[in-house]
Parts: sequence; structure tokens; C-alpha cells
Amino acid sequence: MEAATASPRMRRPGWVAGLAPLALLAVAIGLFVLLDAPGLDRIGVPQEELAVERTVLKPGEIQLHVRNEGADPVDVRQVIVNDGFAAFSKSEDEVGRLGGSQIDVAYPWIEGQDYEVILLTATGAGIDHEITAATETPDSDLGFYGLMALIGIYVGVIPVAIGMLWLPWVRGVDQRWIQFLLAFTIGLLAFLGIDALLEGTELAGEGAAAFGGAALVWLGAAAAFLGLAGVDAWLRARRGESSDTKAPGLGYRAALLVAIGIGLHNLGEGLAIGSAYAVGSLALGATLVVGFALHNTTEGLAIVAPVARERSPRLRRLVVLGVIAGAPAVLGAWIGASAYQPALAALMFGVGAGAIAQVVVQIAPQIRDGAGRLLHPLAVWGLLAGLAVMFATGLLVSV
Repeated sequence: MEAATASPRMRRPGWVAGLAPLALLAVAIGLFVLLDAPGLDRIGVPQEELAVERTVLKPGEIQLHVRNEGADPVDVRQVIVNDGFAAFSKSEDEVGRLGGSQIDVAYPWIEGQDYEVILLTATGAGIDHEITAATETPDSDLGFYGLMALIGIYVGVIPVAIGMLWLPWVRGVDQRWIQFLLAFTIGLLAFLGIDALLEGTELAGEGAAAFGGAALVWLGAAAAFLGLAGVDAWLRARRGESSDTKAPGLGYRAALLVAIGIGLHNLGEGLAIGSAYAVGSLALGATLVVGFALHNTTEGLAIVAPVARERSPRLRRLVVLGVIAGAPAVLGAWIGASAYQPALAALMFGVGAGAIAQVVVQIAPQIRDGAGRLLHPLAVWGLLAGLAVMFATGLLVSV
């Protein structure tokens, strides 16, 4: 009897067995590092990879924010600007793996001219960086952030709000055309998702290689897709709601998911706008504002289409949906103009794409016809119309 009672007390918890291999691995890696990788001697010169994440231009000075994307430390010894050596200072003598440094180059640059900057390392390698049409970087004061907020409102909040004014018209159309509008919404979202993936991949190739490059975009997309799916399943279980796509109240959930997906996409869009303005490459002209207005107004239609079946849409809910979809453009413009980081921008574009993909999955069942077909003629025309509208209005926008 005593042996039987003593056995459970002496039994080790299950988590101890789970941690044992991890502890052994930590010890092995620690010994490997302490012994300086025995038997693995370097062959050849170090492979130095240094990426310029951001360029800040001030009168008589060029600031380069760099990051080490390679495995070996990098030590910048000289700076050449347009074939001439320039005096400089740096915040870090040696930049380690994934480390960053600020290099301040004293150089009397001229507004509007192009410059080629070469960073010479201790091994003699050269890292090239081009500055096209040099423009002074705006100071990050209260007026600057106010301007970024105004841009975000112009390109995000106002167009989405105007697009949501289509709600009375949407509620008055025939039920068959509701399916067309939902398919139109899916076409809009599909274009935004593809656009986000393309922009994120491009940004990942420019300065996010150290953090995984394009894999960072797809990781963000997968995390957002699975995260929204988990949240939606939790809400359904908590409220005890069925999977009936025509049940009352589900239109608001679909509209909320659409607003979240569009908001995350507009956050990435704001990042691109803010960073472009910070380096002086964004032309704040009427054409750009009009292009964004036309491009993003259709996003408002995408938000109100799912709530067309609801009996009495509440103004407060609609306002909240508009803020969720449009306001992130303001936040993105602030971040992009003051603390732009390519890896963060690539990740956010991936998150936006994943969220949009989850929204498409949620809305797609609502466009089935009486025979249960998903791609019936009306739905196909709606999808094509959504893609065409976003492509046409997207041609007016260039950041």
C-alpha cells in the first residue's frame, strides 16, 4: 500500500520530459560557442552585406541608417560621394549580425542632384547606395505630423466615408444584385490582397533580407489569416451562432472583417506614403489626391455591401467601421515618415494580405445562388468588375 502511494509522488511532471531535450540542446550550443566552433576554420574573406534602410538629408550632411544583413561583422572605414572621399562619423565602430548603425557624412549636397555613395569596409569591399534628386528631409515637428495626418485623412478616411454613402442605394437594389455587389467586393479585396503581396515582396527585397526577406511577408499573411480565423471561431462559439451566412447580425461581422482587412492594407499604404514624403519623392499634387480618392472610395462600398440585408443599420456602427478601415492610413503615414523600417513595412503588407484573404473566405459563401453555385454568371461578372475597377483607379496612384 505504501509503495502504491509513493509512486505518484516520485513521478516526474510531464513538462520536465519535454524540456529535457531543449536543455541538452542549449548546453551543446553553449559549449560550441565557448570553444569557438572547434574544427570550423574560416576559409576566404568575410562576406559583408550592409543595407541602407533610410537616408536623411540635412544641409551639408547625409545621414545613412544601415543594417548588417550578413553573417560577418562590418566595419565601415571610408565613404566616397560622387568619386570623392568625404569625412564621416558613425554610431557603431563595428556592425554585427542584424545590428544597425547611423553614418553621418559631411557633404555639401545640392538640391535636386543625384549622388552615388560608396561605403568602403575594412576588407576593401564597397557597398553602393544611390540618392536620386536629393531633397532635404522635413523636420519631425508638430506641423509635420499634422501634415501626415491630413494626408492620411485625404487618402484613407474621407474616400472610405464617401464610399459608405452608397448604403441606401445598396439596400434598395434587388436581392440578386446584392450577390453581384458582394462578388464585386470580393474582386476589390482580391486586388488589394494581391497588391499588398507584391508591394510587400518588393520592400522585402530592398532592405528586409536580414529579417527573412519575402518570407517575412508570407509569415505575416499566414499569421493574420489564422489569427482572424481563430477570432471569428471564438466569437461564434461564445455567442452560440450557427454558420448560416444569412442569419441576422452576420452582415455586421462580415463588414467588420472587411473593414479590418482594408484598414491593415491602408496601414501599409500609409507607410509607403509617409516614407516617400520623408525622402522627398512624393508629389503632393491634385492628381495624386484624386487618384487615391477614386481608388479608396470603392473600399467604402465593400464595407457596406455585407450589411445590406440588415434591417436597421446603426449609424454608430457604420462610423466605427469607417474609422477602422480609413484611420490606419494616418497611423501608417506617421510611422512611415518618422521611423520607417523596410522589414516592418513588408510584414504589415503581409498582414494586410492575410487579413484580406480571410475576409474573402468569410464572404464567398454569401454569393452562392439558389443552386449552390459559387461562380454563377452574376458572381463572375461581379468579381471581374471589382478587379477592373481597382486596376483602373490604381493607375491614377503612384507613390
